[in-house]
Order: sequence, then C-alpha cells, then structure tokens
Amino acid sequence: MVQRGRFLAGLLMRYAEILGEYREKIDRLNVYPVPDGDTGTNMFFTLRSATEVIESRGLASGTNRGSASDFMDAGKAALLGARGNSGVILSQVIGSLCKVVGEAPTEEADLGILAAALTRADERARAAVLNPVEGTILTVISEVAHSARELTEAGASLAETAPALLDIAEASLSRTPELLAQLRKAGVVDSGGAGFVLMVAALCDVLEGGAVEGGARRVFAFEAVVPESAAWVETVSAGQAEGLGPKYEVMFLLESNETQVGAFREVWAGLGDSIVVVGNDGTYNCHIHTDDIGASIEAGIEAGRPSRIRVTNLYDQVAEEQWVVAAGGAGAPDPYSPEGVEPVETAVVVIANGDGIARIFRSLGVQRIVLGGQSMNPSTEEILAAIEEVPAPAVIVLPNNTNVTPVAQLAAALSAKEVAVIPTSGVVEGMSALVEYDPMNDIGANVEVMTASAKRVVVAEVTQAVRDYRSGIGEVAAGDFIGLGASGVVAIAKTAAQAAIGSIAALISQESEIITLIEGEGVSPASSREVTEWLAAEHPDLEVEVLHGAQPLYPYLIGIE
Repeated sequence: MVQRGRFLAGLLMRYAEILGEYREKIDRLNVYPVPDGDTGTNMFFTLRSATEVIESRGLASGTNRGSASDFMDAGKAALLGARGNSGVILSQVIGSLCKVVGEAPTEEADLGILAAALTRADERARAAVLNPVEGTILTVISEVAHSARELTEAGASLAETAPALLDIAEASLSRTPELLAQLRKAGVVDSGGAGFVLMVAALCDVLEGGAVEGGARRVFAFEAVVPESAAWVETVSAGQAEGLGPKYEVMFLLESNETQVGAFREVWAGLGDSIVVVGNDGTYNCHIHTDDIGASIEAGIEAGRPSRIRVTNLYDQVAEEQWVVAAGGAGAPDPYSPEGVEPVETAVVVIANGDGIARIFRSLGVQRIVLGGQSMNPSTEEILAAIEEVPAPAVIVLPNNTNVTPVAQLAAALSAKEVAVIPTSGVVEGMSALVEYDPMNDIGANVEVMTASAKRVVVAEVTQAVRDYRSGIGEVAAGDFIGLGASGVVAIAKTAAQAAIGSIAALISQESEIITLIEGEGVSPASSREVTEWLAAEHPDLEVEVLHGAQPLYPYLIGIE
C-alpha cells in the first residue's frame, strides 16, 4: 500500500517524464488534414502546469504528503495551463485525480480510489466536449475506467491491477481506427488516446518501481503506426481549403457562471466543432475549431470576461513550434527588455521571431517586440501587455502574419490607448512600413504612409516540406525546399538557395527595384552567395540587401519592391 498523496504526486511526476520522452512521437500521430503535430506537446505542457505546483510545494519528495488544497491547486493549474483540445481533456483527468485522491477519506491509495477518480475523469471529460466522438481519448478513458470498476468489484489490488489496466488501455487505443474513419484513412491511432496510455504506464512504474514493462522500457503498440512524415496528407492552397473543416483553433479562459456558460455553449454549437468548455470555480477553459474567430470571441465577451486568448491557423501549421519548448507552453519571453525606451507620440509594437530580425526592428525604431510568427501565434494577452507597456498614448501594431492579425485587432480593441493595426503579412512588409515611421508624428499620419509603404512589397518565404503533397506547380516530396508566395507554392527545389532563386524569378517584375533577402537560422554564406550571384548575373540593375534574421524554420524571407 502507498500513501495517497505520495502516490498521486509520484504518478503525475512520472507521467511527465514519460510523456516528455514520447511527446514527439505522439505529435506525429496526426489526423487533422494539415500537419497539426501538437497533441503530445499540448498534453505535456498541460501536465507540466500541474507538476510545477507539485514541485514547488515539495509534494514529490521530502515529508510533505500534501493536503487536499495542494492537489486542488495542482488540478486548477492544469486547467489554466491547458493547451489545445487534448490538453483541455487531459486537464479534466488530472483535475479528477487531484480531487478524488486528494480528498479520499483513507490515508492510503487503493484501487477503489483510483477507479472513482477515473470514473469522474470519464464523466467530466465527456461533459466538457459538446459532441463526444468515439475513437478518441474519450473512448480509451471510458474503457479503462470501466475495467477499473470491474476489477475493484472483483477484489483486486491496485498493484496487481496496474499491468492489466495498461493492457486494456493499449487494446482500446488499437481499436480507435475501427471507430473513427479519419484514423483509419490515415493509418494511425488516436494521438490523445496514446497520451493517456502513457499515464497508465506511469501508474505501473510508480507502483512497481519500473519492474513491470512500463514507461520508457516498454515498446508501446502505437509506436508501430507513428509516421515518419505525414505523407498521407495532401496539402492545399488557401483557395482549395474548402471542405477540410474549420480553419482556426480559438482558445481562451472565461470568467463566468454556469447559467451564462450554458447559453455560451449553445452559441458555440453553431460556430464550429471540437468544442470543449470545462470549468472550475467560475473559471472555464474554452476551445473550438471554427471559421469565425470574431463571433467565437464575442460570444465569450457576452458570457463573461475572456482572457489568454489564442488563435491558431490550423492550415498553416508546418512543424512543432520551437517557441513552445523554449517558453514552457506559457507564451514566449520578450527578446528585449522594455526598459530604456524613450516616450514618443506614436509607438510601434511588432510580432517577430529571430534575434537578428528583432535587432533590425529595434534599429528601425520599434519600442516593443512580441515573439511570434508563422505557426507561433502569441496570445491577445501578450500583445495587449506590450501595447500597455510602451511609453506612448498611441500605438501601431505590425502583426507580420495573417494568423496574428485577428488577435492583434482584438488586443487593440481591448486597450484604453489609441491603437491601429496595419495588417502586414510578413516581416519584410513590416520593415518596409517602418521606413516611413515617425515616432513624433500622430498615429493617423503614420498609419497612412506606413500602410502605403508596406503594400509596395511582394513577399515570399522559403521553407522545407515536412511531407509529400501536390501543389499547383508540381509534386513536392518531403524534404524539398519550397517557396511560398501570396498565391501558394511558387517554387520547388532541392536546396534553399534554389528555392529562393525560383521564388524571386516567379515574383519579380519589370518595376522591381530592390530585393531584400533575410537569412534564417543555420543558412551558410555559400547558400546566400549562390542567390546573390544569380541576381547579379540575371538582374544586374536590382539593388540587393542581405540581412541576417536567424528566424527558425524559414531559411529565407524575401521582399521585392
């Protein structure tokens, strides 16, 4: 037998270790018709929010066995730190364990307490999802909870039952493709369910000290279907995206009450799918996939007070966001301190990623930089904080990404300052806009000239394909470098330099005068020299500027003026 507080703390801590080891594999168990790839990451950071409370209070070691309030705080931390649909569901599992085990009347943990916790987790996870779908993590939780109750009635002990529950969880996960056509078509199992299997593996390790085949020492069945790349996905351009499901994921915390939340759920039911609304003491974590960002957020405003708003474009995610890992899932830190910024009439806040890009923006007079960009959407809360911090009564925001623009506009609406958002779609547009920026001029005059300057730039981005897919100009193989313009793929090549050359060749016109080439992280001098030498030979009259941006994932950002 094991003391229940030590058992619960040990279970969650061991689960975090195992989930951290398998997170990337779970990310690749992708079912959405774009390279979403974040289920494992979302579950990991949701769990870590709870384990940080456990660590800070010494519940995993020492003499502190933990009180009910300690574990309730850990459960609430998981709710507040939840990321994505899978993270919200996992927060209900963690919260249920923390409540039932933390408040149990006996000092020692047993199978009956675990079965009660899993039953509560099953009920709360299903209640949180507007339209529960079988073949997902919900199915695996339900079957494990049901088996735990049956084994309790049979008089089994917690230690001898854990390996059986792991086998049941794996068998349930292996059946998910039979229940969900998307999984069957993709040839994978449910990624959230795989994450829950790892929790049961952690249970085995905690009870048996790793003696059973649990945790990192076991080859899990789901590993056999983890794709090396999502080759089964056919990428489409924005104009071909119709029919693939909602384009955006919207998440926020909502301060409200049960009556208002009931009406809020009904409004959301007509706005999208994958809807999850879970609450604790007047605070609700809300998640939806939708095509109507504005209406989804407005519904939250009518029901209470939303905060920590995050919007992600599901069609544009191309790889796991390095910023999530660096920032611990809670939003990325500012690359520069706001201290020392002089008061101005009109300040500028930009969203950008890459130390070199940040330095360039700062040299152009930007007062505040929020880390973010492609597939790296900062929250409304982060942008609003930057707006409020700059020493100016008026602020211009350059989102530098179409996915960030709606969130920036919401932040502008929430601020008491006079704020304008110039909808720049990339950092090159943002830099062009700043050429006309006058910090001592009024906001209206600045917006007019900066907007006109940004519109004069044609932009392209070079990145590496993570899977095979068809494009409008030909077949792309995983590993190819592609150039992306406003119309979609404009170049396909085997090297970043050739993709950059192809992009410029496709987008250049007789009116073009200046080419700006921003080098990404890890780009070699030889690669950039190949591009500049081609430009010198083919377009000797053009002015070429090469800048080092150090942005991840994109070897080159290109601007043509």
